[in-house]
Amino acid sequence: MDWETLYCPNRCCRFYGDPLPHSRLVKHGSSHGQPQAWCRACGQSVTVRDGTAYWDLTAEPAVFAMAIRALAEGNSRRSTARIVHIDKDTAWDWLDRAAQHGRKVLLYLWRALPVTECQLDEWWSLVHTTESHLAMAKRGCETYGDAWIWMAFAPVWRLVLALVVGKRTQESAHLVRHRVAHVSAQRLPLFTSDQWPEYRTALLHVYGQWVQPARHGNRGRFPEPRRVPPPDLLSAQVVKHRRRGHVGGVTTKAIFGKPDAIAVRLAALPTSTTVNTSSVERENLTWRQHNRRLTRQTNGFSKEVTWLEKQLWLSLEYDHLVRPHERLRRRLRAPESTRGQGSKRHWKPVTPAMAAGITDHVWTTQELLSYRVPAAVLDKRQGFDHLFQPIKDIRQGS
Repeated sequence: MDWETLYCPNRCCRFYGDPLPHSRLVKHGSSHGQPQAWCRACGQSVTVRDGTAYWDLTAEPAVFAMAIRALAEGNSRRSTARIVHIDKDTAWDWLDRAAQHGRKVLLYLWRALPVTECQLDEWWSLVHTTESHLAMAKRGCETYGDAWIWMAFAPVWRLVLALVVGKRTQESAHLVRHRVAHVSAQRLPLFTSDQWPEYRTALLHVYGQWVQPARHGNRGRFPEPRRVPPPDLLSAQVVKHRRRGHVGGVTTKAIFGKPDAIAVRLAALPTSTTVNTSSVERENLTWRQHNRRLTRQTNGFSKEVTWLEKQLWLSLEYDHLVRPHERLRRRLRAPESTRGQGSKRHWKPVTPAMAAGITDHVWTTQELLSYRVPAAVLDKRQGFDHLFQPIKDIRQGS
């Protein structure tokens, strides 16, 4: 645990939120076997695990970290419980604990990202049962039936910029665009997607500028204000022409911006030179292979949409901070010795967070679970509840 980022949790204290070197905290014994500190300004006690996923954890930290790795790798709750010899309900609680903590960490780290290309796609999944087999009485329940995973993906870093779990509606398309705008820098990236019409409306809703059209003539009321795309907004679609259920051809279509401007932007990208969504579709395959809840034609699907969202956030934090990606690895200038007498290492492992410049090393699971988000950032999160709604805490389903 990191003592340097520990702060006084008392909001009435004038040293609230200040890390230990700049506050009045002093190490003060232990409580229930856990080291703790004491604030000499307000008399508040705080354990070293406060603000981390280990807070109020009674199990061994090594067992907890092993269970989280198993869940993040896509194992089901019951199989994880059998692997680490814990009760299935305990694995349930640990999934909630790690997902809630990792979500705070990601929302803190994902800030002002210089995104140059953003590929958009939506994946089908289900909760409880498919939409066609859903009873009429339950068809209005948002937690049952088809569940679409909307994703915004940066191919240069193999980084997920935004994730939304919901129905295939315009509201979900708006939400994923707002989240992309929240985590990215001011410069607009090149957006590519399939021919789903909601994408165009969502881009215009988030990035469009209100314009008052001129009135025709001198009489009558003025036309209603409307949104127009800014000059630097570039968007293109991949149009698949199907014939008898099979793709017979693929063309591209410019939605916002001129085709010449889109071609110039593509030429400057290191990933591809044509309009495509291959990277985000490949990410779809990776997630379905490594996540039990997304595997098709099995009984491992989620029974509640809340647990599907928690599993996705846990996989997201683990995939971006802990697990290196082979495609992102970098060749070392000089081979480095490894442990033991094996051959020297020629490649440096790189995670998507390292490729985006967010971190400078591969995190361990313990580092992720013990990372403490500053208090000032947590207090500001209330202003973004309309974008990142708190995950509901329920104990039904799986």
